[in-house]
Amino acid sequence: MDESETILRRLDRIESLDCEGADPRELLDELRALLAEAETWAAAEGDGAASEAVAQLRATLERDIIAV
Repeated sequence: MDESETILRRLDRIESLDCEGADPRELLDELRALLAEAETWAAAEGDGAASEAVAQLRATLERDIIAV
């Protein structure tokens, strides 16, 4: 499966879980999985924009960790 499709599926799952009122720990696990998938995507893309997007996601997760 294409890396971008994997990311889009993960984002849809995160949105669905959020709308359903999922436990914050479950959402955090999904966000961590998204980061790993985004890193794979960035490596495949090999450009600065992809790497910057991953760096921003990583920084956001590190800064805004949900208290669980």
